Amino acid sequence: MSGENRELGIVGLGKIGGNLARQAVGKDIRVVGFDTADRPDLDDAGVEVHDAGEYDTLVEELETPRVVYLSLPAGGLIDSELDALLDHLDEGDVVMDGGNSFWRDSMRREERAWEEGVYYLDTGTSGGPPRASEGACFMVGGKEEGFEIAEPYLDTLSVDGGLLYAGRPGSGHFVKLVHNGIEFGMLQSIAEGVELLEAGDFDVDLADVFHNWSNGAVIESWLVELMEKGLRKEDQQSDAPDLDEIPHYIEDTGEVNWLVQEAFKGETPIPVISQSVIELFKSRGNQRHAPRAVALMRHGFGEHPFGEDEHIREERFTGRVQNDVRHELRDQDDMDPLRPVDRSDD
Repeated sequence: MSGENRELGIVGLGKIGGNLARQAVGKDIRVVGFDTADRPDLDDAGVEVHDAGEYDTLVEELETPRVVYLSLPAGGLIDSELDALLDHLDEGDVVMDGGNSFWRDSMRREERAWEEGVYYLDTGTSGGPPRASEGACFMVGGKEEGFEIAEPYLDTLSVDGGLLYAGRPGSGHFVKLVHNGIEFGMLQSIAEGVELLEAGDFDVDLADVFHNWSNGAVIESWLVELMEKGLRKEDQQSDAPDLDEIPHYIEDTGEVNWLVQEAFKGETPIPVISQSVIELFKSRGNQRHAPRAVALMRHGFGEHPFGEDEHIREERFTGRVQNDVRHELRDQDDMDPLRPVDRSDD
């Protein structure tokens, strides 16, 4: 990025695009932004905000080769905005899709853009709004020549070590979606840890535990740090609810579902990521009939009760008397039925 051409177009000035724009301006990159809403806060920060779709203005304001970052929801909107941009851009310009698009869609869009001589980079972006304002993490796929044009901008806007050229078209969004799958598994694991801590016999302070785990523990991570901050209500709105007041319904945009479906097609076992998606579904209470069906069949073969039952609940805790592990059983009884029988002399 030369000193004469430090200009970037950003389409979509929401949580990610807006913070990237703010960061860019703070690092002496001129930003020409486009959004459906007025953004006086970004105007005040030095971002040149225009109405969505005014791409003739973008062409007039930016020198070639133009570099444009799309910060838009995955789906058909990317296609329509890409088509609109291609009507205005010139050969050698670069479009980056910074959303969570399906990588096969990105491969198709790259071919569409290249018909016009425009580079299309699938630019997986991680770190959320906080990192977008400070230094994001980018995973980029596309033609290497196009990446070389965009690289100085991405290098400026990324955290140290947070820029990866993944390879050919589609690879950036593929790597990002695998990242999101891992994220789901980590979130579920941490959540189950909270469940265990809350259900345990010890009166531990959850925030203190997560603070401890954020300092030198094997599981030290940004997610563990965010859990502590959330419990202490740091870096959040003052009206953020307490943990036990947060609704158990969890929304998501569905991109990890695509990952699981692709894994099934390729017979790639990903049990933790798959189960994390199922656990998320459970939070929505979609299954109203399946538990009822199980209850009906259990009543049929064993006259098990419908609904809660105090006596059966008690059996759940008192029904097992012996609680030794297998190696203890072997030590106690040479005739342990769990031990394989030697029939070599039979």
